[in-house]
Amino acid sequence: MAQKWAVLAVLLFLPINLVEAHNRVTVEAGSEAVLSCPKIFKVPSLLVMWKRNCTSCCFLSYRKDHNKTSSLNCSKSITLKYSPGSDPALRIYPVHLRDEGIYTCELANTEGNFQFVSSLTVIVPPTVTLTHDKSRVAVCQASAGKPAADISWIPASNHSSEEEFHHPSGTVTRVSYFGWANSSFPSVTCLVTHAAMNQTLVMDLRSTSPTLLYILTGAAAGAIAVTGLTLCLTFICRACWLRGRAQGPAEHFTTRASKFPPSHATRAAVEPPDFPESIYVNYKPRSIYLYLEECRHK
Repeated sequence: MAQKWAVLAVLLFLPINLVEAHNRVTVEAGSEAVLSCPKIFKVPSLLVMWKRNCTSCCFLSYRKDHNKTSSLNCSKSITLKYSPGSDPALRIYPVHLRDEGIYTCELANTEGNFQFVSSLTVIVPPTVTLTHDKSRVAVCQASAGKPAADISWIPASNHSSEEEFHHPSGTVTRVSYFGWANSSFPSVTCLVTHAAMNQTLVMDLRSTSPTLLYILTGAAAGAIAVTGLTLCLTFICRACWLRGRAQGPAEHFTTRASKFPPSHATRAAVEPPDFPESIYVNYKPRSIYLYLEECRHK
């Protein structure tokens, strides 16, 4: 505080000259802003002060004879930027919307006191989207821009409308509507123009047609139904085949058991056949051999 009063005391003894120089600086939010005092005299400055034109705002000063910098009510983003052969400039990084305003640079040298004014404007690029609703209306929206973005359509239409929404931060959201219910355009283009950017968005109107949407939905539903029916029939046939295979041997055994009583079948399998000795009476090996040869040649 003592340094500030010392600087003010020096200024009281020097005449103040307001130089007609107004510097306008426009930067994008988040970038760097540099405000410089124009060099109009070859005489070096002994004292340089930067301040913002508001109550309790940032105050920065630099005394060349002491090579000392003083600051008051300044955030870490506001500093002095030094360069050879020039007076210190005011550097703001990163820039926020709250930094927008009027800044004054005051110089003191052997020629007197001089004052320069700089205005800082902060712009914010909007967020752009292009959508549509069920009533065949395309919606192009440029959200939270500063200043408000300009929206236009290709092709131009008399069925377009626009509205704005202002936010407390100073940004603006602009929304434009384009109706194509009675048109045959294959596509529509939204052009967004802003001081920080230009953007073009294209929408294919054929893909948003309700008829095409119903056809695609019906085709998908039909495919799902056919697939489900096929799987169902496959599972039923598979279950029937497995059940029949499991029951097959039991039914076959029951049928054989009914034709051949257990007692008779067991007896036939255990007891050898009772052949009489007379079976060998007419036994002729040659006749059997001839019969086998005849069967082999057939």
